[in-house]
Amino acid sequence: MRPDLKDSPRVDLIIILTVFGIVFLAELPDKTALASLVLGTRYRPSQVFVGTAAAFLVHVVLAIAAGSLLTLLPGRVLHAVVGALFLMGAILLLRGRHGEEEEEEHLELRGDKPATFRRVAGMSFGVILVAEFGDLTQIVTANLAAKYHDPISVGIGATLGLWAVAGLAIVGGRGLLKVVPITVITRIAAAIMGVLAAISLVDAIRG
Repeated sequence: MRPDLKDSPRVDLIIILTVFGIVFLAELPDKTALASLVLGTRYRPSQVFVGTAAAFLVHVVLAIAAGSLLTLLPGRVLHAVVGALFLMGAILLLRGRHGEEEEEEHLELRGDKPATFRRVAGMSFGVILVAEFGDLTQIVTANLAAKYHDPISVGIGATLGLWAVAGLAIVGGRGLLKVVPITVITRIAAAIMGVLAAISLVDAIRG
């Protein structure tokens, strides 16, 4: 019996690109991007990327699950919650990146053991996994999953956005910050989230 194509999961390219752009901009000034950058300057980029990519994938899955739970709320309440969380994300982004300088102190491999693929990838996975819990991009991804009701498209866009930032940070290093000032990136990301917050809150008022 042939499967019904109408019931098969589909992806929405517009949603993927939208989510990619939002997550990409939100992640650029984030502490996990800084951690990826520092790790990339000290260890082999391919090994660092494998670990960070795996950690980001885990966080996207968790965020999508949280966003799917939000969709169980009544429509007006859902819009209000999503709008409030987007607004909170914009505020957090504009408040700055306090304490990111201290992140570098925790990125060294201890002891004289060789920096093998397993050790570097494992350390990169652990650093990003811990740093990203409850982070801005995880909140944003959960919000987008709740907003668009399309976990697959949102998951693809968010994962690609996070991987793109990690790749740029690991390979490009601090040269990226010389091209695009971090303050500009932060303000653009905050403005986008502010607009999304306003749209969601208007939808909540309209019902």
